[in-house]
Amino acid sequence: MRNLVYVFILLSGIFLLGCKSHNNNGNADSKAFVLSDTMLRTTTFAKVIQEPLKNELEFYGKITADNNKLIEIYPVVGGSVTKVYVELGDFVKKGQLLATIRSTEVAGFEKELNDAQSDLIVCKNNLKTAQEMFEGKLNTEREVLTAKSEMEKAQSQLNRIQETYKIYSLKPNAVYEVRSPLSGFVLQKEINEGMLLRNDHTNNIFDIAQIDEVWAIANVSEADIQQIDLGFDAQVSTFSYQGKVFNGKIDKIFNIIDPETKSMQVRIQLNNPDFLLKPEMKATVKISNTLKEKMLSVPSSAVIFDKSRYFVMTYKDRFNIETRKVEVYRQVGDLTYISSGLKEGENVITHNQLLIYDALND
Repeated sequence: MRNLVYVFILLSGIFLLGCKSHNNNGNADSKAFVLSDTMLRTTTFAKVIQEPLKNELEFYGKITADNNKLIEIYPVVGGSVTKVYVELGDFVKKGQLLATIRSTEVAGFEKELNDAQSDLIVCKNNLKTAQEMFEGKLNTEREVLTAKSEMEKAQSQLNRIQETYKIYSLKPNAVYEVRSPLSGFVLQKEINEGMLLRNDHTNNIFDIAQIDEVWAIANVSEADIQQIDLGFDAQVSTFSYQGKVFNGKIDKIFNIIDPETKSMQVRIQLNNPDFLLKPEMKATVKISNTLKEKMLSVPSSAVIFDKSRYFVMTYKDRFNIETRKVEVYRQVGDLTYISSGLKEGENVITHNQLLIYDALND
């Protein structure tokens, strides 16, 4: 409805101008066009300028966790899973308990701990006895040194087992605790309560990752490899957040061609402070770079596509508006590069251009 009003106002201005020209000059061109005051107030313009030529390519890819901030957790013992405390997607803190496992292996460690504690007590008593007998001249200094050496060995063995308990988070009653080694999100969970884990279980049971920074991995076709380089700007968008763009730069090129997709992967590191980007999200990646070469350019909003050709409306003043056919070299976002049809410094209409075009060319 608004467009119809604009057309009506515009055509009214044209009609009035034509009548006025006929009355004053008799032989004036009835097709003369003047932009009315109403239209002029809402019409915007831009100058044709020289801009460095930009190149933009679009690829598809996905969001992944930063591998440097992702840890796979493997069970160090087999046994029965007694409790799982987290679910897939949960945020966990460093040291948080994830699961508990009752294990015969832990029971074996527990026996070793008890034996080591008992051996240390015996060795301390033997050393004390040896020292008392040496003071009473009932044995030699060598026997004291031997007893001291045995006590040191027992202490070392106890320390080793205690460190094993700390590293593996072993607890009394043959319990092994699975704890998170960092703060992050649970990206993978392959363990459930009641599950029996074999001693030779080789698969990870949890993946924990920090996602305050993530990677966008884009697949670059063989034909486009030569146009990609480190440091190029990248704009990443996802299906989940239409209209929102995440900016980054190419920081890694994987110089290997995937035999199935016939493409090479590039990596863009992205800040993700609000955790909007989730691993495995599908992504569209636009990669651009600026060349030294310059070319005439206009805002993309000024360009009109009609009858398989491109046009712009040039503006000198309200009495001099022209439909100009142009050749478009490339469009990059809101900027369109023109290879012919315009001169630097000319003005083009960027708002109301369609209404004016229709009025002049119908």
